[in-house]
Amino acid sequence: MVLPFGYFELVLATICYFCFSYYRQRHAILYEWPLLGMLPALMGCDGMIHQNCAELLRDTGGTFLFKGPWFVHMDMLATVDPADVHHIMSSNFMNFPKGNEFREIFEILGDGIFNSDHELWRSHRKITNALINNPKFLEFLARMNTEKLAKGLTPVLNHVASKGVVVDMQDVFQRLTFDTTCMFITGYDPGCLSVDFKDVPFSRAMDDAEEAIFARHIIPKGVWKLQRWIGFGTEKKLQKAWETLDDVIGGLIARKRKDLSEGVVSKDEAKGVDLLTSLITEQQTFIDGSTHDDKYLRDTILNLMIAGRDTTSSSLTWFLWLVMTHPEVEKKIRDEINEVIPEYQVGKWRIFEAQETNKLVYLHAVFCEALRLYPPVPFQHKAPVKADVLPSGHHVDPNMKIMFSLYAMGRMQTIWGDDSWEFKPERWITEKQTIRHESSYKFLSFNAGPRTCIGKQVAFTQMKAIGATILHNYNFEIVKGHIVAPNVSVILYMQHGLKVKVARRWP
Repeated sequence: MVLPFGYFELVLATICYFCFSYYRQRHAILYEWPLLGMLPALMGCDGMIHQNCAELLRDTGGTFLFKGPWFVHMDMLATVDPADVHHIMSSNFMNFPKGNEFREIFEILGDGIFNSDHELWRSHRKITNALINNPKFLEFLARMNTEKLAKGLTPVLNHVASKGVVVDMQDVFQRLTFDTTCMFITGYDPGCLSVDFKDVPFSRAMDDAEEAIFARHIIPKGVWKLQRWIGFGTEKKLQKAWETLDDVIGGLIARKRKDLSEGVVSKDEAKGVDLLTSLITEQQTFIDGSTHDDKYLRDTILNLMIAGRDTTSSSLTWFLWLVMTHPEVEKKIRDEINEVIPEYQVGKWRIFEAQETNKLVYLHAVFCEALRLYPPVPFQHKAPVKADVLPSGHHVDPNMKIMFSLYAMGRMQTIWGDDSWEFKPERWITEKQTIRHESSYKFLSFNAGPRTCIGKQVAFTQMKAIGATILHNYNFEIVKGHIVAPNVSVILYMQHGLKVKVARRWP
């Protein structure tokens, strides 16, 4: 799925929120003060950033220009105009790269696919795309998912159901996707999802690194660089996390090289179906003469591990909550499942395999609708290399940031109709009972243009197999009094998790 990067968007979202608060109080466009710009509007926050940003963009026609203080390059254009998105993400793609500022903030990612531009990015994308479209890899992925459902997810759910204890399904999904992502990238299962919910240093280090990277977008550059120099605050946590990530990934690379050299590999590994095996056994020389050295392998693994863990687990969490709170949708999913599986298996416990989910059209539509309303990455941001004029008529220059609010875009009546705020999976189904394909420039959950998510189909396959398995075999009930609300972050997780009680439907 689309990468959970763009921590600068949270700052932009916060600004939009405050702008909205000021706008709501004054019933007018924000007043631009001399020297300070619109900065005085930034006073207080009640935690409803995403919703208030969506309302602001709705009330201002889909585009809003925030004027920052003079001389600090804080002017920001927020837009949900699909024409602007197409222009930036596709037709004038080369004018909106990641850039040096992005790479400096995300330096821990090295030269991986999400931190690179131009030829290096194209090389990363070509290699990853070749693997994902390899029939042997797809076969391995399907088998791996089935195995993880059978030996990881369902034993955990059976355990909590038998004990009658409360479980946080957001935590469960994070552990599940961490394991599966690690397996298809390295071929090794870290065993993060288990009944004892053990601590995993690598996963915790990823969380600490993301926290520090987010702080770098809020704290002035000079301050966080000073923190790094003296070893203080989030920068200290980042350095420790960096060491942990390098140690673990370095160990995986060394283990894989040793296994391959000694012939201690499985049939799957011998075929190069996991990414690490493929990269080591199929050495390539790049334009600059470099090959797949350990640094290249380290950067590639870390980029894809972060990408694969957060977005899928966020999607699954919101999907489950939406289904739980819309019983008519849950019934339709279960009815569709019963139509697809053999008659003798109706009303019996089973795990769903990848090929079976291709027939689950309504389930696919439910996931699309969940992604529309609750995109894992609610904001993206870009900055132009050269001055430009967007299709909406707005002028942008290198001193400005441009923000896409995916959360707001999914709720715009001008894009999705008068029922845009409603959860309505049927909007994704055609009269012929097939999936309706919407333009990626108005449905940005998998990005758009040349940087469209390579793993889109892989993500859908995995999510549908998980969704079908849990809804067919279990009933879920939200704990009384549990509050469900989006967190204030660049990944649209639930602020308090998703606390539920689980019950088996079949013996």
